[in-house]
Amino acid sequence: MSKRILLCDCMATQNVDLDAIKDGTELSAGRIYTSLCQQESERAAQEIAKGDVIIACGQERAFFEMLSEELDAEPPQCIDIRDRAGWSDEGKRAGPKQAALIADALLDIPAERTVDVASEGTCLIVGNGEVAFAAAQSLCEDLAITVLQLDDTDAPSDRRFDIVRGKLSRATGSLGAFETRIDSFQSLLPGGRGAFSFSTPKNGAKAECDLILDLSGGNPLFPAHEKRDGYLRADPRNPVAVAEASAQAMRMVGTFEKPLYVRLESSMCAHSRAEKVACSNCLNACPTGALTPNGDHIAIDPMICAGCGACSALCPSGAITYDAPPVSALFRRIDTLVRAYRKAGGSVPRLLVHDEDFGQEMIELAARHGRGLPADVIPMSVSALAGFGHAEILAALGAGFAGVTVLLAPKSDRETLENQVALAKALAGGKPVGLIDPTDPDALSDVLYVETGPAVATPALPIGTRRQVTRVAAKALNPEGGVLDLPEGAPYGAVLVDTDACTLCLSCVSLCPSGALGDNPDKPQLLFQEDACLQCGLCTNICPEKAITLQPRMNLEDNALSQQVLNEEEPFACIECGSLFGVKSTIERISEKLAGTNAMFNNPDALKMIQMCDDCRVRAQFHSNNNPFQMGEPRRPRTTDDYLNNGPSKRRDH
Repeated sequence: MSKRILLCDCMATQNVDLDAIKDGTELSAGRIYTSLCQQESERAAQEIAKGDVIIACGQERAFFEMLSEELDAEPPQCIDIRDRAGWSDEGKRAGPKQAALIADALLDIPAERTVDVASEGTCLIVGNGEVAFAAAQSLCEDLAITVLQLDDTDAPSDRRFDIVRGKLSRATGSLGAFETRIDSFQSLLPGGRGAFSFSTPKNGAKAECDLILDLSGGNPLFPAHEKRDGYLRADPRNPVAVAEASAQAMRMVGTFEKPLYVRLESSMCAHSRAEKVACSNCLNACPTGALTPNGDHIAIDPMICAGCGACSALCPSGAITYDAPPVSALFRRIDTLVRAYRKAGGSVPRLLVHDEDFGQEMIELAARHGRGLPADVIPMSVSALAGFGHAEILAALGAGFAGVTVLLAPKSDRETLENQVALAKALAGGKPVGLIDPTDPDALSDVLYVETGPAVATPALPIGTRRQVTRVAAKALNPEGGVLDLPEGAPYGAVLVDTDACTLCLSCVSLCPSGALGDNPDKPQLLFQEDACLQCGLCTNICPEKAITLQPRMNLEDNALSQQVLNEEEPFACIECGSLFGVKSTIERISEKLAGTNAMFNNPDALKMIQMCDDCRVRAQFHSNNNPFQMGEPRRPRTTDDYLNNGPSKRRDH
């Protein structure tokens, strides 16, 4: 049975374009209902019982799921087309957008990879006595509590939890696997009369726990502490905040699924080579410290990673890619939105990118109490706003969106997003790209109700890696071709070589992580393929002559896809056999500098060896007077005659 969709105009408060939805999604839709969650709920129940039904209502999802549970049927998929489309000053023209939103929701997106994290409920409470002890008394029936007391308040006689004193000098890990170091550690001595006493202070005590409840009121123990699973922090002066953190701690016992947000392909990482650091974009952007250097590459601790996506947006090589969901799924969503919008009769859509919490709430409030969104603005929620980088923006513009706007959230990584939007603008061929940070829902609507220009004349499919999609989209958006100047730090560009300084030592070639720099085995040449260059800077760091500089740009011409000669010189001819080797200018320069100045080359024959190829040099050394390969005269082996002819033998057998 094919899927059916139930459409509801929410008590006649929105216009639902039945024909546009059919054209854009090819779903079966009988008629438009008015109150599926109330007066017409019996009809909804009948359709749910049949199975394979979609209900175009997001607000009453809980009601329809409860209804399906009573019917022992699969819960229906619920899609909001009201707040994001129908409730709008332009709601009568929102049919194509409604079709696009439904088509997007119907996509089969791969499930995110996860790993199980177990928490047995061992909790370390850090804070001064009064507040910490009160929290421990409320939690000790549900959790295994240890209080790290930071002051010298008398300890209570309640022995349902442990009490130690000291200073928490270090903490690492996350939910289920915290490791701590406590200096000036003192354990409680439960015996004796009067107030409890404590042991002699010692440094370097180590402890493991599943949770940390930080009531110290000091600096957080971790960067981006709100994103560290299992680390709960509250102001000890705020009883409500302490109670909320304590309640949250009680819920963090059991086995949880931790998403694996990103994938890492170490072989593609351009962090460093030969102990020379190059790209550190992801390390600089990671708010939680989940990324660390690991030799020539970087390493990711998936237990600390909070999935912000900034590393994926900034990685020039594609070594790090967002995987919850994969970037390819996001490209599919973009293409589906555009195609469904046009199939339903729309022409020039715009894309509004927002997060799943703040952005969604702003759109709902703007729809319920204000003008809502324009009919041509299609909202798309993403799980990692900072991961929506220049490649994704270019993919949307290249696929047919006339403009892309990113709605910031209060906790958004503004620096990363500003960097990516600036890069996208330089590649977008004049198409509008921007960040908005409205103060209220009305301001959100106001900034979006503007005139828009045309979309790209010939859309490009967003297929391939982020770099491939960016290049294809940039060519579609800039049909005249040419070279586009890009902001500093862009991951695309050229390598410029000072040919007077370059000695063609080719150290840059051997270390280039992407293979953009190459050599010619038959002659002294430095080759460069521009589309492969990551602008990581390793070649500039490694060049002994400081002859290399980088130029951020996007070369849209075909010559960027093939190797070009950056520097070449005449090879030197071996003075013995005439075969070509080395660089003529370099060998002549070395010969000139060593002649008469170096004791090893005072002999003209030794100086000539510099001007020989490898084979001739070995032969010349072998036949020279001071041949380094020559050994002394070998000792003659003794034979039987030596024994017989050298005096009378003392042997008895002859």
